[in-house]
Amino acid sequence: MENGTCPGVYRYLCGQTDNCMNMEIVSIEKKTFEMMVATFGALSEKVAALRRKSDTGRMERWLTGEEVCGQLRISPRTLQTLRDRRLIGYSQINRRFYYKPEEVKRLIPLIGTLYPHGR
Repeated sequence: MENGTCPGVYRYLCGQTDNCMNMEIVSIEKKTFEMMVATFGALSEKVAALRRKSDTGRMERWLTGEEVCGQLRISPRTLQTLRDRRLIGYSQINRRFYYKPEEVKRLIPLIGTLYPHGR
């Protein structure tokens, strides 16, 4: 082998023409291989089940503070007050707040009663 290239037949087997690495063959018992394949199959099924579960349980995307203020027609300060009073649920990632759409829908009829003289 010269300059990291595989000669002749080996180049064909590894599929590379330049900078081919040495290939190493690992030999294991058939029983061990079958167990590995079965374990991988079980893991693959679990991942697929979790994916199906998350796809069916997926709700609408979370809303930003700006979107919530626009939908409720309130100021950012009023939205902060709703958070402080624990009237709206949220999640915070770094300095940004995110809200579930169902939380916003729940507040729509209440905004007029919470802030009757403006927002």
